[in-house]
Amino acid sequence: MGPSAFRRGLLRTACAAAVVGLVGAPAPPASAISPPGIDPGALAIAQALSGRPAPLEPTEQRDQCAEPALTGSPPSEPPIAQRVLDLPSAWQFSRGAGQKVAVIDTGVQRHPRLAALQPGGDYVSDTDGTVDCDGHGTLVAGIIAAQPSPADAFTGVAPDAEILTIRQLSLAYEKKDRGSDRPPGTIRADGYGSVLTLAAAVVRAVDLGATVINISEVACSPAGSDTADSSLGAAVKYAYDRNVVVVAAAGNVESNGPCQKQNEGSGWGSVTTVASPAWFSPYVLAVGSVDADGKPSDLSLHGPWVAVAAIGRNIVSLDSKGGGVGLVNGVQTDEGIRPVDGTSFAAPYVAGLAALVRSRFPNLDARQVMERIIRTSHAPGTGHDDAIGAGLIDPLAALTAQLPDKPVSEGADVERAIAAPVIPPGPDPRPRRIAVIGSLTCLTALAIGIAVVIPFRRRRRDIDAEFDP
Repeated sequence: MGPSAFRRGLLRTACAAAVVGLVGAPAPPASAISPPGIDPGALAIAQALSGRPAPLEPTEQRDQCAEPALTGSPPSEPPIAQRVLDLPSAWQFSRGAGQKVAVIDTGVQRHPRLAALQPGGDYVSDTDGTVDCDGHGTLVAGIIAAQPSPADAFTGVAPDAEILTIRQLSLAYEKKDRGSDRPPGTIRADGYGSVLTLAAAVVRAVDLGATVINISEVACSPAGSDTADSSLGAAVKYAYDRNVVVVAAAGNVESNGPCQKQNEGSGWGSVTTVASPAWFSPYVLAVGSVDADGKPSDLSLHGPWVAVAAIGRNIVSLDSKGGGVGLVNGVQTDEGIRPVDGTSFAAPYVAGLAALVRSRFPNLDARQVMERIIRTSHAPGTGHDDAIGAGLIDPLAALTAQLPDKPVSEGADVERAIAAPVIPPGPDPRPRRIAVIGSLTCLTALAIGIAVVIPFRRRRRDIDAEFDP
């Protein structure tokens, strides 16, 4: 069904300027920028679209759905990204009960280990949000809240939390009869989704009772250009003001995409690539990725808005195929199975932790929850790092630490008194402490990570830079 004249008018109004540097688009010279302001008036467009989720124009599926895969046997030991967080110790204090985590993504497929999955709508097609053609949203949801199984050692961070799914983007869908030009405000050069529908999805998640929102997608633009994301900024502040914690991926490198330039140096004056919604600090908790070998992921975009980090490499999570009941750790591409990587999958570890903290400390507001996560994270030095923020998250410390009254924003150079976590012994006898330091990348215009098999043409070798090695 096509959009109403009212919806068309909203789309034209909201997309008056480009938000994403598209493939091949020349970037204007970078200029020093300041933290973004919030335009309260821009919220009206998102609110108008939030009540009835639907595409802004007719869409159609152009590519086959992703083919996630499991290489080897289901893990008999917790995956490293899970093990380093020492979740069993944290679960003595909280398992996320009573929390509703919204996953604004490519949809979340129904799975027996997501028993509390709730549909929230679809801005891509005509489903209720519980269809995931790309496989990305199901992976994210599994990291947040998958329930344990005796068949393997994988589990979500907050297994007692509920998941609310809103499909907002898909790389398998496109606008019908589109020409060669992409409309302004598009998140990816391929696929369907925009910062406007992302803003509407944020407002919808808040209104449907979410206590935490995970956004594992990013729109990039060169510093100094028009980001055209005022509605998204107003939407994340709407969430913050209503006591909802918004967690967003920092984004990934994409050498042939819009996010090609790393933000070298530190501070707002060194920003060359803007990442939205991640840059809307303090209303968003932006998450960078670190590797399991003690090094920062070279696919993670830096920025003064990055708050904390989690492991975003070699991810294991839930199968997104219809009727699937197992796990996956890779995606089938034209070039074989590739691992699941990216800041898209670091962010849900933090969203899961936010659910644990909210369940344990129900009287904390959104700002206090964010501060607790930040102040109990671990970095090699003191203060803020533009690659990893305050460092690797520590669930046990976030749930138990006695913190001073002074927030991190007022004492960024003060030594932390909390000891760094110790990685429990696992099948590899050489696990090392995660020592997070900066080394990095350039963000994906969407931190969405799926490479798709092409049905009628091999138009894309890799649909999503999230799965780059």
